[in-house]
Amino acid sequence: MNRTALKNYAPQARRDFIQVMTDRAAFYGITAKKVEPITVKGDVVVIGGREYPKAIADKRTRLEGRIQRDGFNQTVDAVAYSWFNRFVALRYMELHGYLEHGYRVLSHPESKHFPEILDHAEHLDLPSLDKNTVIELKLAGNKENELYRLLLLAQCNALHESMPFLFEEINDETELLLPESLLNSDSLIRKLVDGIAEEDWEKVEIIGWLYQYYISEKKDEVIGRVVASEDIPAATQLFTPNWIVRYLVQNTLGRKWLATYPESSIREQMEFYIEPAEQEPEVQVKLKEITPENLNPEEITFLDPACGSGHILVEAYDLFKAIYQERGYRTKDIPALILQKNLFGFEIDDRAAQLAMFALLMKARADDRRILDSKVQPNIVCFVESKGLNPADLETAINQDIGGIGPGNISQFDLGELVDLFEQAKTFGSLIQIPPLLSNKLNAIEARLAQIEKNDIFGWLSLKQLPDLVKQAKILASQFDVVVANPPYMGNKYLPPYLKVFLKNKYLGFEKDLFSSFIIRIIHYCNDFQYFGICTSFTWMFISSFKNLRDKVIESTNLLSLVQLEYDGYEEARAHLCAFTGMSCCLAGYKSSFVRLTDFYGAHLQGPKTLEAIQNKNCGWFFEAKPSDFKKIPGSPIAYWVNENFRKVFENGNPLGEIAEPRQGMATSDNNRFLRTWHEVNFG
Repeated sequence: MNRTALKNYAPQARRDFIQVMTDRAAFYGITAKKVEPITVKGDVVVIGGREYPKAIADKRTRLEGRIQRDGFNQTVDAVAYSWFNRFVALRYMELHGYLEHGYRVLSHPESKHFPEILDHAEHLDLPSLDKNTVIELKLAGNKENELYRLLLLAQCNALHESMPFLFEEINDETELLLPESLLNSDSLIRKLVDGIAEEDWEKVEIIGWLYQYYISEKKDEVIGRVVASEDIPAATQLFTPNWIVRYLVQNTLGRKWLATYPESSIREQMEFYIEPAEQEPEVQVKLKEITPENLNPEEITFLDPACGSGHILVEAYDLFKAIYQERGYRTKDIPALILQKNLFGFEIDDRAAQLAMFALLMKARADDRRILDSKVQPNIVCFVESKGLNPADLETAINQDIGGIGPGNISQFDLGELVDLFEQAKTFGSLIQIPPLLSNKLNAIEARLAQIEKNDIFGWLSLKQLPDLVKQAKILASQFDVVVANPPYMGNKYLPPYLKVFLKNKYLGFEKDLFSSFIIRIIHYCNDFQYFGICTSFTWMFISSFKNLRDKVIESTNLLSLVQLEYDGYEEARAHLCAFTGMSCCLAGYKSSFVRLTDFYGAHLQGPKTLEAIQNKNCGWFFEAKPSDFKKIPGSPIAYWVNENFRKVFENGNPLGEIAEPRQGMATSDNNRFLRTWHEVNFG
């Protein structure tokens, strides 16, 4: 994959999409400074003295309402992102032959300057597509742009059934902002087709990289200052390098499987798997006690609580597939099982969640050509907020008397608690914790909502937001067998004020950085004796302000392995990172594995040197240490490379402070008087 081409294309694409959407909004009388009134006159509407078809009136009104709610810039940005995601999805699908009719929608296989779908327009059978109109436009000979726009919208609507999260029914304000001249040589579609070579679309991984580069300029705008809630995704999301993802997934999900089935053939597929160190007898006994004798693949749950564009979940899909195949499942049955039973994700960014769900469906489509017809949807929750909901009104609606069933008994207190929890859901995300008492009542609320939906459409309309809140609450209240994430990193001083308050209230002692709170939440997401894998800044390993976090990791979890990257070891950002895996239990005396890459400069060496260490533990940068020994050094640093003699110095020696009080050494005591600055020096 030519990532340079992606990096060149995507930021410019964001600017182009936003500009085009801005121009279209202005065409319909809406700018950042002014909204022209709309007047209906017979079969037309008048906006700013110009006449438009009456059919656009409702879409124009919806666009105006959305801008009043979210602001002009945020609305245009969101609509631009929606069309970008749709075009990217169509491009991927057409190149992989996943469109049912078999024709390309954005390009031509013979490199003609118009899309292949225009050649076969009269033969297409797409929902909402009027064939008579198609034939009429095609025979006209000079209405190719109008015909193509009609076909494109029909294609998007056709994909709504299988991917409603990405292809909403295109009869709304987003359609209004889609430009007319899509066949021009400088159109958004032509730039996408020409800007990225076809061979770069081979792997679904391209979706994540495009997402990262698309928001890269936005990231530069907001990084290094206090960010608004809506800017948190841009400020914190980074596409995790594939080798780190493989290390995390293979040493959590893969390790869980191999612990029960050590002779499993999937070991051959896991090159980043680190064989556990030889353990002392008492540790081996404990490991045997907590290791199940049998595993049912359908019962293993895997969560990414900050899934972004889905890279970790896509890698987990491949490993689950290998596990199912080893157990003898039919290939065509595996994709739906993985999507329905194994993989779960949380995300605060609508657009990233769209791409994550799309990426998973494309993995499934590669293995089952009928998966899109089955309407199976990935278990990815993009958080919705409860702003504007009134618990008293919800109580009245949900407890109304339904003929043949009677009134409900859902309390206003429970509904109020649910509303309060999710008022800032797109800021707090998967850090939200569901109180046990409320968790026990979610099934009853869900059952009552199902009764109302089935029997009373009027009551249902007033409750339509509640099912999403209940769904995300139920998954948030769940625990999982494997939890893997590259959570957001953001220092406390850059957080929005209400997020600071939330972390102080819910994660006191672990609120210094967003990733610190996430580590605690990830551990709590795990079932007993289960696995987690995390990529974070390695500052928590050494700095005094993270001592509480180190103590928590050492005392309440079992650190299995850790890879510490070189400072410039992350290709897309200068960051001090580590990736580590563990279990949600503490095994005293367990010997963990560590790879130290600090001597190898550059991102290109990090993966290969990790592999070299895994294959040759005598290489010099592979270490084994007992996390319990870290407590022997003041501050409990994760100093895995120091030897026993070094630790004994701290155990047996006397601290300098007990012998003498440290004092300042030699000093001028008055620099302004005794030191010269550079311009005061005589060059002669």
